[in-house]
Amino acid sequence: MAELIEVTKDARGVATIWLAREDKHNALSAQMMQELEAEARALAQDDAVRVVVLAAQGKTFCAGGDLAWMREQFGMDPDTRRRESARIAAALGALYDLPQPLIGRVQGNAFGGGVGLAAVCDVTIGVAGLKMALTEVKLGLIPANIGPYVLARMGARSAREVFMNARVFDGDEAVRLGLLSRAVPPEALDEAVEAEITPYLSCAPGAVRDAKRLIRDLTGGVTQAEVDLAIDALAARWETIEAREGIGAFLDKRPAPWA
Repeated sequence: MAELIEVTKDARGVATIWLAREDKHNALSAQMMQELEAEARALAQDDAVRVVVLAAQGKTFCAGGDLAWMREQFGMDPDTRRRESARIAAALGALYDLPQPLIGRVQGNAFGGGVGLAAVCDVTIGVAGLKMALTEVKLGLIPANIGPYVLARMGARSAREVFMNARVFDGDEAVRLGLLSRAVPPEALDEAVEAEITPYLSCAPGAVRDAKRLIRDLTGGVTQAEVDLAIDALAARWETIEAREGIGAFLDKRPAPWA
């Protein structure tokens, strides 16, 4: 039974996956990523589920990688670290592969892996005042495992503005960049998400799934080769002096040498 996420379903066939680690700003731990992957794969097999919403409890949507999880990786050998770091790729892939429409409800800040979660959704609604950033390069790492999904969502042109400088941007800019579909005031978020859900409920469920599949078939979607390339790129970066210095500084709560 899941402990760090919650899944609710209503009579209409709308399932909501809630990140339920509010006390840790919904940071992605190994367990949380395993639970996300498992629940996404279960929902994919549930013909009664017509729409899936990805949401989070608390003020923060997702702060990125969990500190304890990063600390554990710091002491791993390269092969073990590669397998461990691939967890987020597996969770994102399971969400991305959902046959049902996936709607993101981003009520607060999203950094690193949280941006990846926003990117795998078909439609993502966020609040205008939130903050987002691909913060990995500040640590001497790269946004690799989330990279295929971020690029598929934003396109290379927009990604170049934020992918390699860790710049913080708000909801309105996230819309311009293509990461969010819409940015709304906090009090209008649920209404905006419901406005995205409702049209699907008047459509044939099988046709909706086939239409989503056709989009992937026509555009290529994210391939396993791209995911593997990104995992390998991150594994290689972990072996650099910069990564060691950057992660060490982060864990010690001191500035990195290049800051």
